[in-house]
Amino acid sequence: MNDIIFLNGMRFYGYHGVLPSENEIGQIFIVDVTLKVDLKDAGQSDDVADTVNYGEVFEEVKSIVEGKPSRLIEHLAERIAKRINSHYNRVMETKVKITKESPPIPGHYDGVGIEIVRENC
Repeated sequence: MNDIIFLNGMRFYGYHGVLPSENEIGQIFIVDVTLKVDLKDAGQSDDVADTVNYGEVFEEVKSIVEGKPSRLIEHLAERIAKRINSHYNRVMETKVKITKESPPIPGHYDGVGIEIVRENC
């Protein structure tokens, strides 16, 4: 089964980071979430009750990224994956990618970040 729901390029302002300046000034975090979900029932029924409402997922991610700061984006990603997997039984696997476009490190790049994949057990 290869069905997925994805939310790409979600942008939130948060205060996550190890450096004090990141916690004081904050920055934009770009979050991509991919959910492995069996979409066959929803495809046949045309009923949102048979899928995962990506509008609700957006609000869950937003509340975490714009909420309590984490020092590491690895921790932030774990919080997002855990929330999704605990709230949506239809989700078999959650992939979370977090990108910082402007981290406080010298150099030229499009962004730095992490990606995790967590199964819903």
